Amino acid sequence: ITPCKKKSEASGFCYINDIVLAILELLNHYARVLYIDIDIHHGDGVEEAFYNTDRVMTASFHKYGEYFPGTGGVKDIGVNKGKKYSINFPLMDGIDDQSYQSIFKPIMAKIMETFQPGAVVLQCGADSLAGDRLGCFNLSLKGHAACVDYMKSFNVPLLILGGGGYTVRNVARCWANETGAVLDQKLSEEIPYNEYYEYYGPDFNLHITPSNMENHNTKKYMEDTKIELFECLSSLPKPSVQIKQMPRYLGGDQKESSVKESNPDVRISTREADKMVMDEREFYEDDKDQDRQAIPMQLS
Repeated sequence: ITPCKKKSEASGFCYINDIVLAILELLNHYARVLYIDIDIHHGDGVEEAFYNTDRVMTASFHKYGEYFPGTGGVKDIGVNKGKKYSINFPLMDGIDDQSYQSIFKPIMAKIMETFQPGAVVLQCGADSLAGDRLGCFNLSLKGHAACVDYMKSFNVPLLILGGGGYTVRNVARCWANETGAVLDQKLSEEIPYNEYYEYYGPDFNLHITPSNMENHNTKKYMEDTKIELFECLSSLPKPSVQIKQMPRYLGGDQKESSVKESNPDVRISTREADKMVMDEREFYEDDKDQDRQAIPMQLS
């Protein structure tokens, strides 16, 4: 799952932002959609896609400062109709389960109260776990999964996705555990034998032990940031948006689709022109329904 991809560029190991595509589809059925990002990186690509609309609220809890992608300050709250619909809680190194839940639950409760989404998308990046190769948070599997359990408690349609994670054995642990949480199944602490069993040594247990790293998120900092976000959310207008059917295509001008190729006096868009290009190595249909003779690819 790729939350960092932008409209015009790849970013953060992401070249297709499938989360944005999923939210666009959900907007065909729900007036408002909430996106939550607990990946250690700021969910900048999703935020940017909906930065000026009030139909999608984004909430990101992430490492902030000299850290990729370097965005997601508490003052970044959206623009135009989307002002106050982007919620960012910037965090510092070492946040643990207790500290994380002390901000996640009240912020999400306030968002659910004020925004009243018809559906929720929760991105569960595993790089916010303790011991991640690129991360610097100190969450356990239980603390991470507590976010899933809490959002389930609202009984709103919930799409749960993966995300980042760079200590592979802990990514597998995390998403196995959270699949169990989604299905209300408590998993055994002992990992069953499998072909990758040696990856989970030396203890071969499901859960991981947080480190003794220092938590740089002071109580005062978290409380002050929480109050600032509460003030932003308290001033949101009462939701009244009606569902508006969105087009099945993404982007572009609807009129472009009706342009006929046979009219030489009408300039067509690049998007439409691209649709008319057929690679000579592609399959084609004729009366015999056979493939064209293979043409070797030219490598530059």
